Parts: sequence; C-alpha cells; structure tokens
Amino acid sequence: MYPPSFDYRAARSLEEVLELLAERGDEAKILAGGQSLIPLIKLRFAAPTLLVDINGVDGLGEIREDDDSLRIGALVRHRDVVDSEMISSRYPAMAAAAPLIADPLIRNRGTLAGSLAHADPAADWASVMLALGAHVHVRSSSGERDISIDDFLQGPFTTSLDPTEVITEVVVPRAPARSGGTYLKLERRVGDFATVGAALHLVLSNGTVGAAGIALTAVGPRSIKAADAEAVLSGSEPTPELLDEAADVASRAAQPSDDVRGTAEYKRNVVRVFVRRGLDRALELARAS
Repeated sequence: MYPPSFDYRAARSLEEVLELLAERGDEAKILAGGQSLIPLIKLRFAAPTLLVDINGVDGLGEIREDDDSLRIGALVRHRDVVDSEMISSRYPAMAAAAPLIADPLIRNRGTLAGSLAHADPAADWASVMLALGAHVHVRSSSGERDISIDDFLQGPFTTSLDPTEVITEVVVPRAPARSGGTYLKLERRVGDFATVGAALHLVLSNGTVGAAGIALTAVGPRSIKAADAEAVLSGSEPTPELLDEAADVASRAAQPSDDVRGTAEYKRNVVRVFVRRGLDRALELARAS
C-alpha cells in the first residue's frame, strides 16, 4: 500500500527539531531509524503530515558513561549497542538483548530510543530498561524532563511522550560492582517478535541481593515489571529455593493471552522457566564481577 502524502524536513539541529514539533504538534513524527514508523505509514495505521528527520542532528549518536549513568543517545542504533565494548563488559542484560533484536537489517538502522517510543509490548528493549531502572530524557521547546521507564510506558503503542517532545537520550544507572543480568527470549524463528521474553538484573551486597530487576516481554498490554518477584529477592540470600519462589511469583505477574504463538498457560510457564534460568545466570555474573 502506498503511504499518504507528507512533508519532509531534514533537521540540522535539536533546536530546529523542537521548533517544528512545537509548530506542528501531533501532525509531526520523528524519523530516526524508521523501522517501526515507515511500515505503519505504508499500512496507513499512521498518517503524519510531517516527518522530521533527526539523522543530521549532532550529539544524539553517542554511548557514554558519566559518574552515575550510562547515557544512550536517541540515534544510537541496535548495532551500536551490539558493538559497544563498554556495554558488553559492564551491562550484560543489554549485551544479551541487543543481538536478539529483529534481524541485521533492522539492527543496522533501528534505534533503542525509537523502540521505546514505539512501545510495542512484544519489543525487547522496554523490558530490559525496566529491569535496569532506566529513565528517558526528553526535550521540548518549553523545557526538558526525565521520565522513569515505568511511567513512560503507558500501554500498547502508547507512551507519556507529548507530541511536542523528542527523546534525546535513555539513561541507565551505572552498573555497580557485584552485579549481573541477562535477557532470554522465545521466538518462533530468528528475527521474530518475542513469544515471551524475560530481563533479569541482580546486585549482590554482603552475600544477599541488594537490588533486583525483573521484567517481562510480550505477556501483557505493555512490558511488565515483576515488582513482587523483585521484593521476594531483595535483602535475602539468593538460595535455590528463593530463586524458585521468585520465578513462581514472576509467572503470576504475567498477563498472557491465547494466540497463534501459544496458550496463556504455556506462556506463563515459559516466564517461570526463563526467570529461574535468568536468575541463575545473573547470579553467576554478579558473583564473578
């Protein structure tokens, strides 16, 4: 299907982007990788009258650490995350998820920030960011704000991003010592959306779990933060019995439905198995770091 007609502007500065968004509001859409937006336009599920291309805007393609955070610019591609030595060495949940994003063509063009903005409940990055306690930094012509990823994700394909705002970077708390994590994904074939996914993050403190992050993909209307399962782990010694309990609690947080990918019962069981398996891996990495 051919898309409806639209105007196109290749912005050269963030200020120009913000001016265009302020002027056109919800008539405009940001174009970064375009791997989600362009198919929606071609199918006429979206019909913006203006595309604002931000690929020429300087300063949005960096991955960097400061004293307390990892900062991922709005133009950082999935492939950049795969190739980042910093991420592969210190952020194992992100390193595990990045190669599982779709296929090489999409990884080469699509962006992490764009995936979050699209808010597909079967996409992978949202769960990883939930497990890591990330937040999203956004700007508009009237100011800027930080939004926790839990507040940013509102529902299927819905976020708290205002039409006049653009994501400038995704901010992840800097990985502390004695931390580990992973991401597990069940897909029908390589490059498919998740049937079930699970993101895990553990921080050890004096032989107990100092902090835990557990989030689930594709088993609800949005990525799910399994807060009750995290609470089971927090402050306790990570014994096999405790990890079993946390996995059971996480499976009860899932809200799957029957579809062509499997029954709700099957998906809930996969959540339990993946969380248990992922906790073992996260614990192994945390003890080795």
